[in-house]
Amino acid sequence: MFPATPDKTTARTPRQRRILAQIAVTVCLAAPPALALAQETDAAPEQTSQQAVQPAPARGIDYSVKVDAPGPLDDLLEENLDLVRWQGNPRLDLDQLQRLVKAAPEQAKTLIATEGYYSPKVSAGLDTSGSKPVARITVDPGEPVLVGDVELVLKGFEPVGADSKPYDANDLRQRWGLPVGQRFRQADWEGAKRNLLRQVMMARYPRAQLVESSAIVDPDVRRALLKVVLDSGPEARFGELRIEGLKRYSRTIVSNLNRIRPGQEYNEAALQAYQARLQDTGYFSTVEVSADMSAALSEDIDAMTDDQKDIPRPPVANPAILPVLVRVTENKQKNVDVGLGYSTNTGARAQLNYDDLDVFGLRMKSNLIMEQKRQTARADFYFPTTVKGYNDSFGAGFERNDLRGEVTNVATVAGRRAWGGPLLERSLTLEYLSERRMVEGVETRRSQSVPLTFSWTKRALDNLVLPTRGYVLNAQFGGAVLPVLTDERFLRASTRFVNYRPLGASSNLIVRGEAGVLASRDKAGVPSTFLFRAGGDQSVRGYGYQQLGVREGDAIVGGRYLLTGSVEYQYWFKPPWGVAFFYDAGNAADKFKDLKPESGYGLGARWRSPVGPINVDLAYGQALKKARLHFSLGFTF
Repeated sequence: MFPATPDKTTARTPRQRRILAQIAVTVCLAAPPALALAQETDAAPEQTSQQAVQPAPARGIDYSVKVDAPGPLDDLLEENLDLVRWQGNPRLDLDQLQRLVKAAPEQAKTLIATEGYYSPKVSAGLDTSGSKPVARITVDPGEPVLVGDVELVLKGFEPVGADSKPYDANDLRQRWGLPVGQRFRQADWEGAKRNLLRQVMMARYPRAQLVESSAIVDPDVRRALLKVVLDSGPEARFGELRIEGLKRYSRTIVSNLNRIRPGQEYNEAALQAYQARLQDTGYFSTVEVSADMSAALSEDIDAMTDDQKDIPRPPVANPAILPVLVRVTENKQKNVDVGLGYSTNTGARAQLNYDDLDVFGLRMKSNLIMEQKRQTARADFYFPTTVKGYNDSFGAGFERNDLRGEVTNVATVAGRRAWGGPLLERSLTLEYLSERRMVEGVETRRSQSVPLTFSWTKRALDNLVLPTRGYVLNAQFGGAVLPVLTDERFLRASTRFVNYRPLGASSNLIVRGEAGVLASRDKAGVPSTFLFRAGGDQSVRGYGYQQLGVREGDAIVGGRYLLTGSVEYQYWFKPPWGVAFFYDAGNAADKFKDLKPESGYGLGARWRSPVGPINVDLAYGQALKKARLHFSLGFTF
């Protein structure tokens, strides 16, 4: 909530004062007709006793309302006029309807003024020539009032200490939301003040407040002169960390994730980032991170005498030291989840998850997934995040895949270090793999490898769940280069890219690309996990999951090279619903010259759900000469 602020609007003529009185900060819609109706219906003549015993059913006059006004003014009047709201009232008669029609122009002018039109021409009439009366409202809004000048007065904002930088007042003025030349709407005026205060409160000055605001409107010249006076209050800095709600889990789980240091300038974004990191740990069902202002407020109150408590005065301490307060509600230690699902890539799925948040001080996550084309079992153990921000884990798993005539059984043991955040994520993984590979008509092969892989992901999106603008770039590089528990040494590199570009208010373009290369003397000793295939929901649509690759006997197996690309146009005809048109192309091969792209194209339906975009696509695979249905949720990275 923002502090209450006095707001005044003055005019230069009696006519201006009358108009401005109609658009006070809180617009009170006129209701004299409604009151008159209530008074008249309550003061009906006394009925005879016989009438009281057998009252006739009340039937109001049936009428319609036609509003002729441009653009959004039509909806504004239809939603707020008393003439519209009283439709269907059983106690409304013709005389009362005529009074409503007579009062409609003044009420309409009051409403239209909130949209910036102060000299409208409004006429109202009642047509009773037909079987059903028709009330007609005609509006010519005229020219709107524009913002002529904005005066922004900043009080306070003085740097405290040698390490404090001067406040950038010019940047604040440039971000003012109702600039000169824009139509003066009451909603925009209120929103601009709220946003201005919000911007200041988010960094350095959390106790800033608007001490004065005024709008001087001159309808004759159609100009509004705006003035806002903003008081920064004391500069604030973070203090010590305080934690509430911990019972079972170690304090280090919370304190190690704290990147906020005592003496650092107050910044709301830093608090939000800290809260997000705590929520991502999985240890807590609720997390609230805030700056504890109770101490600063108590200091202000204690410094006042009894007869001064109602008089605003500057804070005692500058800068104000605000402890970082973390309130948590712990998740239960052990959790079991069971789920069913379906994927057009791997078929029907049953899943069992078991998590234990405290196994010798570590968090354990395990799952068993049974799909038609893939079955996996895995358990991982996570150390608490270190003070430097490293997330270390180790685990083991088994995975069986039955894809395109190739059956693989892979057992893994891995250790991993990850660091960074959602916008820039990095990881280093060392693992041991043992694979058994079976292809009909080909001798069964076993291979083992100890690869080290570095992964780097950069996200620059307007929204991490429902992106409409920005890009994501992922790159991986690694391999098994030492002859230790490794049958075939190799190097591997791959990259993926997706770019979201808006084309207007209701459409956008998505461009995707993926490339990969593997270098080794002999492909036969490299685990199939590190080879490349294409096809499926997030690759080349119109083809089955990993259907594009290298033919070996009657099977399709992975290759040394990969190259795919996609262009998709989305049109949101009724957000959150949309339609998409796309073209995909790509393939995998053992030789770069054999990378002959196969194409797929089609159309799809889109829904922006709370958990991410849901996509249903019908794609035609050019090489297969048939269509295929694809379903996916979100994007792969």
